[in-house]
Parts: sequence; structure tokens; C-alpha cells
Amino acid sequence: MRFKNCLPKAHSFTLLFVTCARFSYPLHGQILHTHFLKSGFDFDVFALTALVDMYAKLGILVLASQVFDEMTLRHTATWNALIAGYSRHGNMEGALELFRLMPSRNVVSWTAMISGYSQNGMYSKALEMFLDMEKEKGLMPNEVTIASILPACANLGALEVGERIQAYARKYGFLRNLYVSNALLEMYARCGKIDVAKQVFDEIIGKRRNVCSWNSMIMGLAIHGRSNEALQLYGQMLRDGTAPDDVTFVGLLLACTHGDDWRAGELQEAYDLIKRMPMKPDSVIWGALLGACSFHKNVELAEIAANSLFQLEPWSPGNYVILSNIYASAGRWDGVAKLRKLMKGGKIIKAAGYSFIEGEGEIQKFIVEDSSHAKCDEIYTLLHEISTKMKIQTADDFKSELEELCLMED
Repeated sequence: MRFKNCLPKAHSFTLLFVTCARFSYPLHGQILHTHFLKSGFDFDVFALTALVDMYAKLGILVLASQVFDEMTLRHTATWNALIAGYSRHGNMEGALELFRLMPSRNVVSWTAMISGYSQNGMYSKALEMFLDMEKEKGLMPNEVTIASILPACANLGALEVGERIQAYARKYGFLRNLYVSNALLEMYARCGKIDVAKQVFDEIIGKRRNVCSWNSMIMGLAIHGRSNEALQLYGQMLRDGTAPDDVTFVGLLLACTHGDDWRAGELQEAYDLIKRMPMKPDSVIWGALLGACSFHKNVELAEIAANSLFQLEPWSPGNYVILSNIYASAGRWDGVAKLRKLMKGGKIIKAAGYSFIEGEGEIQKFIVEDSSHAKCDEIYTLLHEISTKMKIQTADDFKSELEELCLMED
């Protein structure tokens, strides 16, 4: 265009900014930004929005924010682009601040926040945002919203909300979207509804299934002890022409070590499978083997798995704790002492345990010996009453069983 002395229009730059974002061309994007300003199009809100979006997707948030701040007119899409950029790169505080400052929000705004929280492991925040969105009049979740919130439900065990989301997704035909179907399948598998998960899997017909569909189903079956079905499904996956990845091998590893027909030699077979894998095993695979070693008290293979994990994720306290427990169960107290020394030297601290409880469409988080909850006093009073009743009931049951035994002896 420039060689033929054709002057670009604002729309030309809009398309070019989108292209740079799609193909990750940061240098080209900055050069085009300079030409854009020289061409005098810095008044065009559509081109400027594309520019904000480009910098946000490329991870250059400083320039994205700078362009955003210099704009005199901003559309909702402009706000959404910057919020999505912050969310994508883990700055949820910045995303939330922008979200609250927005003059008006649409489904994309809410979805960007929900997706951001979910992708950054802040599942309770994602669910809280989704429940707030449901209260907004005239605002309906779309396919992206549903695919973003279901992983949060899976990780929180929020089955009640997940079932309600499935009914909504089915009503509006969102299950035709593979991302929604896969997320729903994963949610049911993680929440213990493996037969319902299989129904969702069967609804994903033939070639529509991708490796994620197969992995979720194989993993779900393996975790629920249905190892033969998991291995059979793997065979079907290969026959259908879907290439396995590292997650598939984690599922197979779990199938080898979690089945009801467990044999002592299968843990060694699982380790041999890891060594034969076409890709380098990652922390997920070694973590699966370490978990199996913990269940079957295999110290030798546990040390191999743990040492690999210490290199891949030295900051994770869980790996140290699991190996320490394996040592303790085997009476290897020298190993326990050594690990504690390593944790202390590396300043690795085990986080306090917590749990989530779902009730009346809301998720409550409880930490060990927590006193931060708004209804803390009421909760502990109720727990004390339940504990007292359980002790009385246990004593009464024991007394009645004792009397029954005495009558039988008489």
C-alpha cells in the first residue's frame, strides 16, 4: 500500500493492530502505532480500541494502559480489552478496579472477570462474580461465560450450581460448543458424578471430541477406580485417531495404580510407562506417581518421583509433605528429619488447610481454626451443639448395644 503511495485509513490500522495481536508481532505493532499517530487517526475510537487490545494481548500492559488513559472517548469494548489484558496476565486487582469504574458493563465485561479469576486459580472469586452476574437484569451468560465458570465449579465441588448451569446451557443450545461440553464433562467427573460425565462424553459425537474430551473421561474413570474402562477408552481413543498427550499418560498412570484389581507389580509398570513416554514427564505426571507411592507405601519409587518434583517445582510444600508421610509410614524417621531440615532451609511453609461448603447457591470458605467468618460465633456454637449431641448419641448407642449383648448372654 505504501509503495504505491496509497494513504491508509483508520480502518486499515484497526485491521493491522488485530493482525499483530493474533500473530504476536510486538515490534511491528509498535512501528504501526507510530505510523498511526503520524497519520492523524488518534481520534478514531475503533482503531484506538484495537490498539489497546493489541498491547493487552501482547502483554505490554504499560502501553495498553497509556493508550487507554489518553483516550478522550472510550467504548465498553475499550474497557473490556484492558480488563481482559489484566486478567490474562494475572493482575486481577487491576482488572477489578477497572471493572468497578466502568460506566456500563456487558456480558463480555463480566465474562472477562469470571474467566480471569478462574484461569488464575481464584475459583471462589469466579463463582462469586458469576452469581453476581446472574442478579443483573437483562444480562445472560454466553457460551464463553459458561465455559469459564464450569472449571471453577469443578475445583470447588459446587455441584448444585454446576447442574443449574447445565440446564441453562442445554436450554440455549450451548452444549454444541465443544469447550462447554468439555468443561461440563470435567465438572461432573471432578464432582464424583462419573456416570453423568460419561453421558456428557457420549453426547460429544465422534470427530467433535478432542484430546481434552478423551483425557477428562479417562482421568475421571481412573480416579473413580474404574481402571479397566479407562484403559479400554484409551484403546478406543487410539482407534479413533486422536494422539495422546502428557495428560493422557497421567490418566493411564492413575488407572494402573487406582484400580480395584491392583497388583504389587503395577506400580513398577507405571514407572516403566513414564520412562517410555514420548514426551518429557512434567510435574503432573511425577505427582501422580508420588501419590500412588503414598497409597501403596513404595519408598524407592517415591524418592525417584519426589526428587524429580523437587527440581520441577522446588517451592511446592505438598511434595515434601507426601514424601515425609511415606517415610513415616515406613519408619524411616531419618528421612522425615532430613525433609524437615530441607523445608526449613528453603523456607518452604505448608499452607493452612481449608475447605469449601456449598449451600443455597453460595460457596463458603473455612480455614483451620478460622475466626474471620462474619458468622464465626454462630458457626462454632452450632458445631459445639452437634458435637455434644454426637457424643451423647454415641454413648446411648454403646449402652444399648451393651444391654443387647448382655441379654444375648443371658
